[in-house]
Amino acid sequence: MRPFELSLTEASRAVRARELSPVELTASVLAQLDAVDGELGAYVTVAADGARAAAARAEREIAAGGPRGPLHGIPMALKDLIDAAGLPTTASSRVRAGHVAERDSRVAERLGAAGAVLLGKTHTHEFAYGLTTPQTANAWNRDRVAGGSSGGSAVAVAAGAATFALGTDTGGSIRVPAALNGVVGLKPTYGLVPRTGVTSLSWSLDHVGPLTRTVQDAALVLAAIAGHDPRDPASVAGPAPDRSWQGDDLRGLRIGVPRNHYFDRVTPEVEEAVRGAIARLAELGAELVDVEIPMARHIQAVQWGLMVPEATAYHEQSLRAAPDLYAADVRVLLEAGELTSAGDYLRAQRARTLMRDAWARMFDTIDVLAAPTAPMTAVAAGQETVEWADGTTEAVSDSYVRLCAPANITGVPALTLPVAHGEAGLPIGMQLMAAPFRDATVLRVGRVYEESTPGAGRLAPVAA
Repeated sequence: MRPFELSLTEASRAVRARELSPVELTASVLAQLDAVDGELGAYVTVAADGARAAAARAEREIAAGGPRGPLHGIPMALKDLIDAAGLPTTASSRVRAGHVAERDSRVAERLGAAGAVLLGKTHTHEFAYGLTTPQTANAWNRDRVAGGSSGGSAVAVAAGAATFALGTDTGGSIRVPAALNGVVGLKPTYGLVPRTGVTSLSWSLDHVGPLTRTVQDAALVLAAIAGHDPRDPASVAGPAPDRSWQGDDLRGLRIGVPRNHYFDRVTPEVEEAVRGAIARLAELGAELVDVEIPMARHIQAVQWGLMVPEATAYHEQSLRAAPDLYAADVRVLLEAGELTSAGDYLRAQRARTLMRDAWARMFDTIDVLAAPTAPMTAVAAGQETVEWADGTTEAVSDSYVRLCAPANITGVPALTLPVAHGEAGLPIGMQLMAAPFRDATVLRVGRVYEESTPGAGRLAPVAA
């Protein structure tokens, strides 16, 4: 097995055992990046020289005193909303042309302290305001969308062009591309991971989290980046990530199976795959409990009622100064936010409070909610709508955000992991959610499921 094919956990174990050096690992991943990124377009900036220097430094440090932890010497990428000192943060937009970060974001600082090796910055849908990442191709089929907005991060990990990556998630932007590219994506509890130095889309919905090959990899990254940061007003001193995610089975856990919303308007292959995965959770010892998703008919209105005006407020000055520099789809959304009244925004905030309370009551009866991550696999590049069996037509972006938005509105942790491939060979993801700060619980369920099925951490065919 070539070094770039190793998961984070496998690579870390090899580095610790002195069977693989960070220099060898980084060189292998950079070679894979060079081989595939011309077709995939995952990266907007590659810092190859800096990565090689960081890998050499990590090798010397490990030789002198052993690794600092599991991320020491491991090559990774950052979504191009996340500042890294000396590198551009373009947000994949002409608006940010020439911008260079003066200091590290808090998460980049923590990854640096852990000894991780930064390869570069990955593409996002412009300013994270979209669900396709049009600059980037799906790692399993280059004629399909990568998903967004963290499409570059997901594709880099799926193709072996990064051992792990960070993304951001405002309405599914980690989980959607992770699901469409067959990798693991974690949106942690709101406030658990600081966003200092991260370009905002919607401050009350934004999260930072990892995209990895396996659930265990995601747990290792979360442990490195979580923790209170006084510079982020939303940051909370939640419980430190512990090792309860390492439990061996699911006995005693109650898995909620939604009666509504999550299986409404999904393709038959997605429903079959996810229901099969949920049945597997029961075989592993979990108790399945039917649950009603509260306030389901208000989800879209609340998500857009919060996100659109907050995004427009963030971009107010640049939108007025240089509107033509924005892509058309993003500019329309930003201009729409100017039409949202203060009353509408406040009503969305009140509805969010009611939804959080209702979800908290739901989690009194279950430990984890299991559902599809996306209602369909990756659509063709350029496809704008999808038609459902009930005769309704839905925008692709609305479709992809529909099943992920509740976790952003309520702030609960949400993990996606691959559970099957559809008829076209495209990945299908299952989403696991739990009460706030029960991140370890969703990681435990995901890891136990993952270890019970073959093919965990499988790279996309492009890696061959």
